Amino acid sequence: MKQRSFHRAMYRVKHDLLTLNNVIIGLAAIVALGWVWGSLGVMQRNYTLQQTLNRKNQELQLANLEAQSLKLEQQYFKTEEYQELAVHARLGKGLPGEKVLIVPKQVEVDAPLLQTANPPLTDAEPPTNFEQWMRFLFGRQL
Repeated sequence: MKQRSFHRAMYRVKHDLLTLNNVIIGLAAIVALGWVWGSLGVMQRNYTLQQTLNRKNQELQLANLEAQSLKLEQQYFKTEEYQELAVHARLGKGLPGEKVLIVPKQVEVDAPLLQTANPPLTDAEPPTNFEQWMRFLFGRQL
């Protein structure tokens, strides 16, 4: 009995499932899946190449801007205005009629501190973590 059912099952597989139409459809599905897989691979490769090309174009634009900036800077260095400023800075001399003030180094360091509008508060404690969260969440000062 078992052998008979096995032979029937094999007969059905051979004559019902493995027909010429089913085999052709199966092969067509395999070819289509292979084509889709290959297309996805090519699309991924093209995407990475496009990203690389975009990055290289940006680097080229940046290099061109830097070159233009250096050309303008070179032109500025050739002007009389820059040459006068360089002479004033290096030699400490001025044009006729100008007065040169020599300031001691200590005063130069302390001068920016005197010009600050808001002196630093040393007595105030930093806000707690909870207060910082409340300020962040509710947008108000506690």
